Amino acid sequence: MNIHEYISSGILEAYALGELSEKERSEVENNLALYPELREELALIEATQEELLMQAAVKPRDAVKTQLFATIDQSNPEAKVVAFNASTSDTRLWKFAAAASVSIALITSYLAYNYHTKWQNTQNDLSNLIAQSERVASDYNQVNQRLNKIEDDLKVIDNPAFKRVIMNGTPNAPASSAYVYWNENTKEVYLSVQNMKQLSENNQYQLWAIIDGKPVDAGVFDQKTAGGLLKMKKIGSGAATFAVTIEPRGGKPSPTLETMQVAGNVVKS
Repeated sequence: MNIHEYISSGILEAYALGELSEKERSEVENNLALYPELREELALIEATQEELLMQAAVKPRDAVKTQLFATIDQSNPEAKVVAFNASTSDTRLWKFAAAASVSIALITSYLAYNYHTKWQNTQNDLSNLIAQSERVASDYNQVNQRLNKIEDDLKVIDNPAFKRVIMNGTPNAPASSAYVYWNENTKEVYLSVQNMKQLSENNQYQLWAIIDGKPVDAGVFDQKTAGGLLKMKKIGSGAATFAVTIEPRGGKPSPTLETMQVAGNVVKS
């Protein structure tokens, strides 16, 4: 049995108010005998109902006590007989009815609040479950995107049409290194950063291809975004060397040779 759902159904409140059929009461009592959680919940419901009834109780007038003893003493001939008039009796009955109405209203209000609270908790649980499902879906999509990226990179690396150019560090950055994958037929260029330092926000790395002795811009990139292969600008055929320099953010039309970080020659096949 799902204890939480059983309690949320409101059957224990109905049991406490005596609103169940004999069969339903028997089923509830069997469940109460089996599950301590249900007994604790029922005790809480009964205590709440009792508190509400006590708060709504109407204190009898002092005259009621006098009238009651007068009625008891009617057997004594010397006792003074106090007659009850119809208006007093009717008024008292109306007060009892009003008290009962208030009690029922308070109990109904409590039950409505209790049901609303349980419904709200269920809604919150559902919202949390939906949010968790969305996070799982987002993580799944991210993993799929990474796997697709790895698959695409492998297609480039394993493709014999792409020449791999090893760019080693210059005296400006002897520990730096990077690879270029260049398809001379399709003009495609991909860059793999192995080890390059982080630059300031005002600067970027810029890749160059030396064609016929002239530097050709192959695009800019940030080291912090390097992950897998970076697709760079297409270049023409005949590249003899690739190199990377540090330039102002956005790049320049011509390289700053004093900032060259890595360079490598294309191996002729």
